[in-house]
Amino acid sequence: MADSDSYLKWAAGLLDQLPAGWTSTLAVVRTPIVPSPAQITAAVSGTRSGAAEPPAVVSARALRRIAERDRPDAILLACTGPVVDVLAGDVFAGLSPRPVLVSGLPGISIPATEKAWLYRGACDLFVVHSGREVEEFGRIGRELGATGSMALARLPYLDHRTAGGGTGDRLVFATQAKVPKRREDRESILLALARLAEARPGLDVVVKLRALENERQTHNERYHYERLWRSLAESGAVRPGSVRFAAGAMHEHLAAAAGFVTVSSTAALEAIAGRVPLLVLSDFGVSAEMINLVFEDSGCLGTLEDLARGDLRHPTAAWCDANYFHDPATSDWVARLGSLIAEARAGRLAPVRPLLTGPEHAAARRRARLRVEVPPNVLRAGYRASRRVRRYLKALG
Repeated sequence: MADSDSYLKWAAGLLDQLPAGWTSTLAVVRTPIVPSPAQITAAVSGTRSGAAEPPAVVSARALRRIAERDRPDAILLACTGPVVDVLAGDVFAGLSPRPVLVSGLPGISIPATEKAWLYRGACDLFVVHSGREVEEFGRIGRELGATGSMALARLPYLDHRTAGGGTGDRLVFATQAKVPKRREDRESILLALARLAEARPGLDVVVKLRALENERQTHNERYHYERLWRSLAESGAVRPGSVRFAAGAMHEHLAAAAGFVTVSSTAALEAIAGRVPLLVLSDFGVSAEMINLVFEDSGCLGTLEDLARGDLRHPTAAWCDANYFHDPATSDWVARLGSLIAEARAGRLAPVRPLLTGPEHAAARRRARLRVEVPPNVLRAGYRASRRVRRYLKALG
């Protein structure tokens, strides 16, 4: 189950890696960040889940009833940290037989953080996507006393070889909700894209949106790019129509791409997989805060001036080997999951000790459970009336 567009995309792709003969069902848990029908369709596009009926949006209580009815061997909690904590420690607590609980992170997760482990401490298996991530998260888990184990997978969408190797006519800029934060930084990106569009009239310059203005996504986006573009056009800073805005599945955009640009989006890895030349903007810093630290020494970092000139790059082979492009044969998450399921069926699945305990966390979990039990419109009204809950949600990102 997933709770947002990015986690849903990851879950759908990860389920495609399961062996033939395994059966799976994908659902979206209803929270304030539930994706729209269009986002759901885009997220599962190109996967087996996308070939069937769209995943249903259901409440946490309904998920519990489904689990009690179907008695699954394993449950994949493809959700933001606080929701994983509530589902693992509360909603699915006491299921018999106990399923294997699996969680993970849907994209670039360098640098590794304690918070990611703390929320997933009640899960049996924690899936990440590079040897570097396994090492860093494994070290943190040992320091925290985590009893769940790490597992390595290929990022699912890296093996969707639909991109055309950069032979298209489209320059795709992939937005990221969290960074850059400042309005003027975002406007500087749009201005550089407009300069490129003016310099190369035959190039289709597209701002690929994660969500339309009226849609939700994993993280809040204070300054939406399409709104900023309208403001720049009204002031005469850009020519209306020189850059266009589009949503939809990333792999479809990359199939028509001549190049790709981002500040930190995981879609950069999809571009690399499809041999599309790219640029990761470094003007706003290269740091954990900018979520682009992993691209150091990749050969792909560049500036807004490089973007305006259309100067794009390919990563080095050494960087690819260390980051996300390992041999698929070294991925062990399915084998580890199979072993845990065998233990569970034999009644020998060891209990997992949650990392978040105590009365303060219990109170926070009760507040977080509202996210998966109450309709979003009611939640929003309640949040406006509760300063403490608003502060809590802000801390969750």
